[in-house]
Amino acid sequence: MTAIGTIDRPLTHDPLKQAPMSPFTGTTSEQPHGSATADFITAGAITSRQNRTREMQLIPEAMARAHMDDRMREADAERHALRLVSARRMQRRAERVSMRARRALAMAVMH
Repeated sequence: MTAIGTIDRPLTHDPLKQAPMSPFTGTTSEQPHGSATADFITAGAITSRQNRTREMQLIPEAMARAHMDDRMREADAERHALRLVSARRMQRRAERVSMRARRALAMAVMH
């Protein structure tokens, strides 16, 4: 069976070239729940479909921006952690030098 267009694979992705939803032609009691009504406005539907596609086209850009923000935050946190590690290393080195100086002073005083 070859269909002209389906929901998953439409014939065209252009909202202006898509066929509008056709209203139900039976009586109102036979009309299924959630179907298109007779006062369905195709111009509004086309506009909303265009807005939706514009918004959907901007989704990858927004996702990329959020991803880059996350990466920048991770990089800042990593830089902060590296600075903290190097500061602790320098503090330990300074304490060792201070202890050596005290010992040297004590040895000089005792002799």
